[in-house]
Amino acid sequence: MRATRRSLTPAEQQQAALSLKKKFSLNLSLKYSKRIALYLANDGEVSTHLAIKQAWKRGQQVYLPVLDPIRKGFLWFVQYQPNCRMRNNRFGIAEPDPRFNKRINPKFLNAVGLPLVAFDACGNRLGMGGGFYDRSFEFCRQASVKPKLFGLAHRCQQVKSLPVESWDIQLEEIISV
Repeated sequence: MRATRRSLTPAEQQQAALSLKKKFSLNLSLKYSKRIALYLANDGEVSTHLAIKQAWKRGQQVYLPVLDPIRKGFLWFVQYQPNCRMRNNRFGIAEPDPRFNKRINPKFLNAVGLPLVAFDACGNRLGMGGGFYDRSFEFCRQASVKPKLFGLAHRCQQVKSLPVESWDIQLEEIISV
């Protein structure tokens, strides 16, 4: 599935980014969320750059995942603004530098767009295998107030079915473009 999404042409990727922006503007949970977390596309993932710019125009606060330097396997969420200081993490992925940008507890996010490798019609998500999002949002199992979790994917990433593990966090919706 990773090879499939990497094989998309630049034109297909740009069209997917435009479609995602449009779907974000139609999804009320995303459109009216004050604090949203997204990601910067890597390895052929659906690009969120247009959706992020749209969120900034609406006055939304945008946060990106940052590898937690204290608790291995967890994520911090750090505010992302135009021209904020960035750094590359150990995987070579750009992330806002937490020394210079505001961090938020994931419990206070309103909506989160998660990258994925594959998904099925039941809303199950296959990630990159590190469990970062599952660990970071494990509190959602018990919390009455929690962020809405959305998987973001290209349509070509849909598979017939995926195995579900006890630690997998359920997504509210998959937005495929």
